[in-house]
Amino acid sequence: MTDSVHEAREAFGLRLREIRRHSGLTARQLASLAGWHESKVSRFERGTRSPSEADLRVICEHTGAADQLPDLIATLNNVDAAYVEWRRILSTGTKRRQHVSVKLAETATLTRIYQPTIVPGILQTAEYAEAILRDVIKFERIPNDVEDGVAKRLERQQFLYRGKRRFRIVIAEQVLSTTVGSDDVMAGQLDRLLAVMGLPRVAFGIIPAQRLPPLTAPNFIMFDDRVVMVEGISAEQTITRPSEIAVYSRAFEILAAQSVTGDAARTLIRKALGPG
Repeated sequence: MTDSVHEAREAFGLRLREIRRHSGLTARQLASLAGWHESKVSRFERGTRSPSEADLRVICEHTGAADQLPDLIATLNNVDAAYVEWRRILSTGTKRRQHVSVKLAETATLTRIYQPTIVPGILQTAEYAEAILRDVIKFERIPNDVEDGVAKRLERQQFLYRGKRRFRIVIAEQVLSTTVGSDDVMAGQLDRLLAVMGLPRVAFGIIPAQRLPPLTAPNFIMFDDRVVMVEGISAEQTITRPSEIAVYSRAFEILAAQSVTGDAARTLIRKALGPG
């Protein structure tokens, strides 16, 4: 965590240095124009001190980089919050993290989800969600609040039926055959996917196993073009930089293009369900 934040601050400082150098100004000249001590510019560019939004406005004004200001502000706001270890996020249990997802889903008009390993939370049955959260609680060694966590996860599903929200969801075929909980839990979950596919607000696709994705991508959720959440084993990343969000948007379109939908997707689900 500490190393990641430090590296992010250093990278941000290097970007500020590039902007200054591109403008043709020395650190001393920029400091003079801004009315600062020269060491202030140096600390910003080394990543030992974070500028305020007001500082960024001054830098962009004097370097002719006003067009970069929105992205710089988003990056600044993201540095400390971009990478948070699960042990911090889940320190009081799973409910608080589920609440964050509910709030993000509530304010989003378009939610895009890519999940190569498990059924996305917004489509999970209560039994499937319970099995997932029990594994999380055991692995992270956190307080057992599985019932509250499941309730919060299911709360997010109301948005599939209300308002003008839209959902584009892509999963890998492997998700269908990875047993979570038990065979009965999986049967219920696969039936749930068949039902959800008919919802007018949901565009659902499955990348067939024989179609290797054109890129290696972790699971991620995009809330409009404002926030991308990326889950790793030890930590979660929150991405708000417009330039990075654009990369994830492009990646999602590439992945979605590899997926099958409609009857072809239903066939894959029924194949996973087996006879009966």
